[in-house]
Amino acid sequence: YAPINRDLLKKRDKLQLQIDAWHVEHRGNFDFSTYKTFLQSIGYLVPEGPNFTISPDNVDVEICRQAGPQLVVPIMNARFALNAVNARWGSLYDALYGNDVISEADGAHKSGEYNPVRGQRVVDYGREFLDGAVPLQSGSHAEAVAYRVVDRHLCVTLNSGVDVSLDAPEQFAGYCGDEDNPRYIVLEAALTTIMDCEDSVAAVDAEDKALAYSNWLGLIKGDLKETINRGGKSFVRTMNPDREYLAADGSKLILNGRSLMFIRNVGHLMTNPAIIDGEGNEIPEGIMDAVITSLISLHDLSGAGPLKNSRTGSTYIVKPKMHGPEEVAFTNDLFDTIEDAFGLARHTIKVGIMDEERRTSVNLKECIRAAKGRVVFINTGFLDRTGDEIHTSMQAGPFAFKADLKAMPWISAYEDQNVDVGLACGLKGRAQIGKGMWAIPDNMADMMKIKIAHPKSGANTAWVPSPTAATLHAMHYHQIDVASLQDQIATRTPANVDDILTIPLLEEGALDSQKIQLELDNNAQGLLGYVVRWVEQGVGCSKVPDINNVGLMEDRATLRISSQHMANWLHHDICTAEQVMETLTRMAAVVDGQNVSDPDYVAMGPNVAESIAFQAACDLVFEGINQPSGYTEPLLHAYRQKAKASRS
Repeated sequence: YAPINRDLLKKRDKLQLQIDAWHVEHRGNFDFSTYKTFLQSIGYLVPEGPNFTISPDNVDVEICRQAGPQLVVPIMNARFALNAVNARWGSLYDALYGNDVISEADGAHKSGEYNPVRGQRVVDYGREFLDGAVPLQSGSHAEAVAYRVVDRHLCVTLNSGVDVSLDAPEQFAGYCGDEDNPRYIVLEAALTTIMDCEDSVAAVDAEDKALAYSNWLGLIKGDLKETINRGGKSFVRTMNPDREYLAADGSKLILNGRSLMFIRNVGHLMTNPAIIDGEGNEIPEGIMDAVITSLISLHDLSGAGPLKNSRTGSTYIVKPKMHGPEEVAFTNDLFDTIEDAFGLARHTIKVGIMDEERRTSVNLKECIRAAKGRVVFINTGFLDRTGDEIHTSMQAGPFAFKADLKAMPWISAYEDQNVDVGLACGLKGRAQIGKGMWAIPDNMADMMKIKIAHPKSGANTAWVPSPTAATLHAMHYHQIDVASLQDQIATRTPANVDDILTIPLLEEGALDSQKIQLELDNNAQGLLGYVVRWVEQGVGCSKVPDINNVGLMEDRATLRISSQHMANWLHHDICTAEQVMETLTRMAAVVDGQNVSDPDYVAMGPNVAESIAFQAACDLVFEGINQPSGYTEPLLHAYRQKAKASRS
């Protein structure tokens, strides 16, 4: 499969050269109809075939029937991975108490010892939620003074002394604890988790890949452990067991105690020196991931371990950064061959297709068709999708400000079409339709106001940055009936591909020198803050302070858009090379200052020319136009390997 992989990458390059040449030839004389016809003529836009319905078998209920949050965590960090897999259930009161969802005004501060004023506001918030999710026959949960199980029904005693039941008694499924004092309130939170080998990790050699695979092995076998040191004490974190309840009829009720795990492999682009072929070539890393992570998953399929991941006998692999139907078909063929090699039934290995590249977006129906027997997940990702948007149309002209890109027609059409096409291809009740990450982990109040838009969009899952965020976002799925909403969305006029193909260029008169510099400062600071940790410390995902010292979750997707945006403006003379270098140098000092309290941080200054990380950041911008699809991995890997070698 390596030669096929290489040919697919050559086709990417060929198409990009053709698109670049077309834009150069038609600069100042752009006609959309001519442009679209050109994309069809070179095979970038493929003909759309007849309607079909996906047909994956043996899909776990967390994917095909339930709607809820999805965590994404770096597989190389065992502590994060264990926290995520254990985030299937979360304490609602703990999540509320420790975050800004509950205001600290009027004596409700959260620092120091337990604050009963804040505690009461948490209880009030929680009971208001219960009134919406599991309302009482009469009265409010705010009036409740006791919950008991009586004659197989939930009995709630109000402060008036009246006993009431649930408005819908069938909502009571079971309980734990005593009948006279059942324990509450926990929420089923992260239904699924993506254990990530890709954008959130820095895996550049055999040592790194071995760590990633060994953590996946521990998760699949159920024996991954991590010693946690906190407050002068240590404890061992392990994977949670299943949860035991008594059902309403008195029988035992067992619920999954852990989040259902996907494993995200890398895309088709990168090779890795962990394995060298007979001709001295590095192996395509995506093929290596597919084989080894599937091999590890046999432990789960055989039922040998104490804890199950899939209860239906499936392995779940998310495949990112595929460009168009041919590349999805390649992944499907590769998985066929792996199944044959390991004696697995066809389509045991399920696939998640990330709709984050332009050629996939505009051909989404045909991409899904190429893996219709195994696809269980599609989702959108604004940052990678924007990075590819910029690189694909690099020669078309200067792109709009990053903040403006999010409000332009192409992005809403892209988000809507993902749901429209997913529903038209029969994903409802069979697969997940997902939306992207909430990137500000310390701002849960705004998340609770804004992220409800994801289930409202018809998505039955959306990414969250932490177990606490999963518990809070889970509340949205009790407020929105996603399945019913999907039925309504399926009747609307589908999003128009022409809108997705509309290039989001800078409008005339939108620039002045101050705006240009502010945008450069913002891009450079975020880029440097991420790159320095990646290159020097091997941290692929972390909370990076932005230019206003607001912590943002950053991974390679955020880096891709920042570096491509700067490269685009540089190419079209919106700024000069000297201005970009001055900005990078000045922002390096800012980033060094933001990280001064990190004992492991390797400063870029005062002599930035000697900093490996600073050199990497410069190349990402000044060589950005030449990077394949605008990806950051080739340069990051090279500089990370250089940094590791300098310390060996």
